[in-house]
Amino acid sequence: MKTDIPGLRPQDAGTVRTIPLFQRLPDRALAMLVGSAQVRSVPRGTTLFVQDETADRFFVLLEGWVKLYRVTRDGAEAVVNVVAPGETFAEAAMFASGKFPVCAEAVSDSRLMTLTAEGFARCLREDDQIAFAMLGSLSLRLRHLVQAIEQLQVQPTPQRVGTFLLRFCPEGPGSAVFALPFDKALIARRLGMQPETFSRALAKLRAVGVEAHGSTISVGDLEELRRFCQVEPDEDDEE
Repeated sequence: MKTDIPGLRPQDAGTVRTIPLFQRLPDRALAMLVGSAQVRSVPRGTTLFVQDETADRFFVLLEGWVKLYRVTRDGAEAVVNVVAPGETFAEAAMFASGKFPVCAEAVSDSRLMTLTAEGFARCLREDDQIAFAMLGSLSLRLRHLVQAIEQLQVQPTPQRVGTFLLRFCPEGPGSAVFALPFDKALIARRLGMQPETFSRALAKLRAVGVEAHGSTISVGDLEELRRFCQVEPDEDDEE
């Protein structure tokens, strides 16, 4: 993969290769696609795009966290997703209405790779494997969306919070200590609950070895927390 793009670090190649949209592409196709990209660093609070703006680009998040949200008619903010490092976002909008259906804001200092719709379309014309990779990526995104809706409707709040915390934990057994990368109020909105409900749910997780000290979370036994949350291994991780 081309690595002489300004701002692109050697370790970014490995990150890009793990992304579902890119992982099955041959080296030539990936180099062609990434070769038209731009990499930039943005501070926390930067707006990347706004709702109903023309969707002429999509993004790979290399570092940091990005909030996707909609603004309702009464001005309220509804958090749709919080994008993690190593994920893509906004690619579907280019092929749907052509407008961004949400707003995007960096909720921590972040580094992003931006790929234009024009560059992507050019690569599609030259290598149809990119189109199949895109379909696979969107199918995976749909599955994760269905899982998120199921969690919001069915999972009790302690399990919902525990499942979210597991995003920051390593695979396998053992323990983990980490700092939440953004504030608890945003996490609560993402999980569809009030901040006080989030705090009560977090307190209930002490029974399974989860301790919170400000923004620092410690998990004494990862397998016990997974059993409590009934989290199954991702099929794509098993391949």
